Amino acid sequence: MAMKIRLTRMGSKKRPFYRVVALDSAVRRDGRPVEFLGHYNPMVEPNEIALDMEKIEKWLEKGAEPSNTVRSLLKKAGK
Repeated sequence: MAMKIRLTRMGSKKRPFYRVVALDSAVRRDGRPVEFLGHYNPMVEPNEIALDMEKIEKWLEKGAEPSNTVRSLLKKAGK
């Protein structure tokens, strides 16, 4: 079971809001996640990024791969 850390889309039409989640790589984008790790809101200025670094580090130690977008959010968050 290959785990991924990626975004799942929430919010309404033209008002996206994303949750950072850990899930199996075979699950669809908005499928049931194993664990919620934070959120990202690109609709406010400045962009709101809230990540639970303890949980993310735990999943990275277990071998979970972050998506390219999550990797860039980690850099923007300064972690």
